[in-house]
Amino acid sequence: MRLKSELYAKEQSAITDKIIKILDLEHNPVYTLYELDNNIEIQTKILALIPEIRKYYSFNNMKAVGEPHKALRPWLCIIKNLLKPKYNITSKDLQFTANGSTIRTHVYTFTKK
Repeated sequence: MRLKSELYAKEQSAITDKIIKILDLEHNPVYTLYELDNNIEIQTKILALIPEIRKYYSFNNMKAVGEPHKALRPWLCIIKNLLKPKYNITSKDLQFTANGSTIRTHVYTFTKK
């Protein structure tokens, strides 16, 4: 039995390209978790890819794809897992003030491999 990574290499690459396009990583390689939490459009577009991901990926180790209702941020898990082969993802803590309140979040930087 062949692996899905061998059978569907083109389809998997197309899905990661869709995620790259949704996040616009070519022009904006840095995102904060606060920014992603508040951007419902990005979240819904990535979650809409779940049926394709189930078809072309082995998702036993991706709880966000198998049972998205059990994950806190399934869209973030999908981003991290599927972009690993093409991008190095680094995370740092960030604290800033917005509207008089202090917000603590993470900054994700995506750099091409």
